[in-house]
Amino acid sequence: MTAANVLTARALLLDMDGTLVNSDAVVERCWRQWSAKHGLDADEVMKVVHGRQGYASMALLLPERPMAENHAENREMLARETADMDGVVPIPGAPEFMASLAGLPHALVTSADVGLSTGRMAAAGLTLPEVRVTAESVGASKPDPEGFLKGAAELGFDPADCVVFEDSGAGIEAGRAAGMRVVGVGPRAGEYGPTVWVDDLTQVRVSADAGVLRLTFG
Repeated sequence: MTAANVLTARALLLDMDGTLVNSDAVVERCWRQWSAKHGLDADEVMKVVHGRQGYASMALLLPERPMAENHAENREMLARETADMDGVVPIPGAPEFMASLAGLPHALVTSADVGLSTGRMAAAGLTLPEVRVTAESVGASKPDPEGFLKGAAELGFDPADCVVFEDSGAGIEAGRAAGMRVVGVGPRAGEYGPTVWVDDLTQVRVSADAGVLRLTFG
């Protein structure tokens, strides 16, 4: 965990995969199959795909391919992922963390679509926030900040008053680009310079007073 022990905010914006939900088993199965189909090094592919929408990952990995093919294959990928919930579990501390946010301003900001985010949150036993920004809601994938800016706007707060929870390089970059502080969660996050880094959500406590959320780490 990084040295900062407390942050204050008015709203929280939460990534899903790797932050609230451990879906790595499914992601690995689907993307390693895709890598084999296209003759790519699966280990190198896995370094790219976390945090991004599938079509954006494909565009980086197959830069000469028409974007229409990326979007078409992304739809197939989403269907496979949505049908495969084997091994999807909550990140340690996620159930308690989400319970502590009941009645407080927070939103899910995910690169998954509505179907996949609904399925994975349910498989992990987590309650969906009332406000959700999904793949259908944005025109650009993380690391573009659009999703986080939309989440802040829907909750009615300035970006500077929001704290992002993220696990991936693309997501952390998106949060910073939106002008927000970022709590990095898990092993992938530490190398991307989040404001605060924690192993998992067991190291986060949330309290509220007069509309100010106090995040304590440790």
